[in-house]
Amino acid sequence: MQPPFKKLLPHLLVFIGFIILSLAYFSPVLQGKQILQSDIVQYNGMAKQQRDFKAATGQETYWTNSAFGGMPTYQLGARYPHNYIKKLDSALRFLPRPADYLFLYFLGFYILLISLKVDFKLAALGALAFGFSTYLVIILGVGHNSKAHAIAYMPLVLSGIILTFRKKYILGFLVTAIAMGLELVANHFQMTYYLLILVIILGIAYLIDAYKKQILPHYFKSVGIMVVAVILAIGMNATNILATQEYVKESTRGKSELTINPDGSPKPVATGLPKEKITEYSYGFLETFNLYIPRLLGGGMSENVGKDSAFYDFYISQGASPLQAKDAVKTAPLYWGSQPIVEAPAYVGAVVLFLFVFALFLIKGRLKWWIVGGAVISLLLSYGKNLEFLTNFFIDYVPFYDKFRAVTSIQVILELCIPILAIFGLTRLFNNFEKEEQKKKALLYSVSITAGLAVIFLLFRYTGILDFEGGRDASFKQNYGPDFLNAIVEDRKSIFTTDTLRSLILVLLSGSIIYLFINKKISEVKVIIAFAALIIFDLVGVDRRYVNTENFVSARQVSQPFQANAADAQILNDKENFRVFDVASGGAKASFFHNSLTGYHAAKLKRYDELFDFYIAQNNLNVLNMLNTKYIIAPDESQKPYPYLNKDANGNAWFIEDLKKVNSANEEITSLANLDTKKEAVYTNEETLNSKYKVDSLASISVLEYKPNYIKYESKNLNDGYAVFSEIYYKEGWHAYIDGTKAPFNRVNYVLRGMQIPKGRHIIEFKFEPEVVQQGITISLASSGVLLLLIIGGLFYSLKQKNEE
Repeated sequence: MQPPFKKLLPHLLVFIGFIILSLAYFSPVLQGKQILQSDIVQYNGMAKQQRDFKAATGQETYWTNSAFGGMPTYQLGARYPHNYIKKLDSALRFLPRPADYLFLYFLGFYILLISLKVDFKLAALGALAFGFSTYLVIILGVGHNSKAHAIAYMPLVLSGIILTFRKKYILGFLVTAIAMGLELVANHFQMTYYLLILVIILGIAYLIDAYKKQILPHYFKSVGIMVVAVILAIGMNATNILATQEYVKESTRGKSELTINPDGSPKPVATGLPKEKITEYSYGFLETFNLYIPRLLGGGMSENVGKDSAFYDFYISQGASPLQAKDAVKTAPLYWGSQPIVEAPAYVGAVVLFLFVFALFLIKGRLKWWIVGGAVISLLLSYGKNLEFLTNFFIDYVPFYDKFRAVTSIQVILELCIPILAIFGLTRLFNNFEKEEQKKKALLYSVSITAGLAVIFLLFRYTGILDFEGGRDASFKQNYGPDFLNAIVEDRKSIFTTDTLRSLILVLLSGSIIYLFINKKISEVKVIIAFAALIIFDLVGVDRRYVNTENFVSARQVSQPFQANAADAQILNDKENFRVFDVASGGAKASFFHNSLTGYHAAKLKRYDELFDFYIAQNNLNVLNMLNTKYIIAPDESQKPYPYLNKDANGNAWFIEDLKKVNSANEEITSLANLDTKKEAVYTNEETLNSKYKVDSLASISVLEYKPNYIKYESKNLNDGYAVFSEIYYKEGWHAYIDGTKAPFNRVNYVLRGMQIPKGRHIIEFKFEPEVVQQGITISLASSGVLLLLIIGGLFYSLKQKNEE
């Protein structure tokens, strides 16, 4: 037997190699720079208030007033006590971001292949093929960090499942529990949902195999072990999961009570997102071949075509200077597919796809079928509205599928599956399971298919079958003229030809390597080194077109992504409590400086989102007043942002005279159009409240203390009254107190809080005390303790067995 150190040494060297590669690709992090990610810029705007609160108080707030009038921070990076699996995740991500995620890609995939009993050298090669897959690098460039985070742990979850099915029950259980716990830490339930689809396909493949081999008891024992492991993983993440589950019902992912649209037309009742939202980003059939030829459909929406391009010549012909033309060609609109926005192609790699096809002719059994099944179903579902019958079936009948948008994201499954089978193709090449004749046939078929496909596309290019025109081209022609469009089309043809030839050459080189090995001209090690060089050249070459050193800026620019303009500075001098409606700036800029009516988030509170569509987006002053919108930032005559003062804002809270009960959400929201919100309010609660209240001139309610999770008021009134608060209503977590005694409150005016206040002088407090967080903390702590005991027990049992042996 080898000493333990000698056994571990190869893995340690691979581990160090992954660190070096991750830092090499994102080398500016070594200079203290950070990647400027568009989504993270917006996230920093949304999260600033909760970060400032924690810095000032040392406490976490689970509510923020800085965006969309107010919302929970559960999906804004809220941190919970006793989340020890999160601490483990932080320890694993020890490299500077985004090198940490690239490292996790490599590490997770390497462990998966080792679990599948692949030689460490081939496992390392597979890790490169997975980690450098273009889509996985692109999402790091734009800031889809939680998505990357969840994808990185997918292979680790599969490792635990594979180990359990291999009868490594203790190790499989522990790896599954920890890996699934880490997967849930990433807090991207869409990616975890897609992983579940792949796991179900894997489970079916193993079930069929177990039935054929008559080992069903082992199969069901393994499934039972994994179910317990997943329950434990859920328990360790209980706080976040419970809070998310609570919030999702009230968010845009939940069911709406409205049956009408803002224009009064009927609105279909849906429990999830509308179909058009789910399928807005749908992969085109021709776009499938982007997996093999990166810029088949032009690449991204904004490509750099360089000086040797028709686009450059066009600008020069229009009188632009060489410097102006050089800047213009950096953002050539080359994408001509059907999706609204595409940052870059989801390129898996010509070399990796060639090896995948090669493996199809050599691999048999359950491994092949769960991998091919996962890849095929993910590709078909990514077509969205272009394969309507399948998409509609999943939306209508598969639980939770309608909660997620951008169906193209499901391609992460094929991006995981393809490199697995590709590496197994090489293992079959190296071992003696197949005869040389079979290997030669597999080589002939795979080269013929992949190289032949490239040749066919080249023929399409020169026979005029492809027109290289997209849906946006009509507007280009109208706005910039036919010469502009002609230049774009010429460059589309040029990069199409270049990238097709590139893929063809890479396939022929890959085929040559295998041919030389079969004919005993080169060794296994040389084959692995050659393919490592080709994969890195292939994938990194495409990756760096979209994510490179130009994406990095100073750390300060990332932490302070927005600069206050004159309008912001003027508003910041006003120390009262109010909201700002910024129509001059998009995204989360206003949230960075003010309590804003806008923001940037995929899951807003549904009622507020509906109110926004009905009234706020139409600049309805009546609704803006009830939201205490004191300033509206809009362009002035010189198109500069100007803070227009709204003197009619209702304030933080006010007593009303008339409280009207209506019968439906439709009535409640439509009644706001003509409601005098300073004197009247409407509600739809089951409880019937007094409808008339006397308000004298001395009645008042004022703010004494205002924090994101705590607001203190003082009320003075000679009569029993009803107060409306310009704060967003959220039933779960907010509690009201009058003079220290808990008091009921209800939702009025569709989104606001209202409550009856007895006459006299009183202190009123609103505290955000979410029970779901306390419940989750208890479960999380208990689950972490159980896992720790099981780890200790597992180690003790394993050592005892070894000693007995």
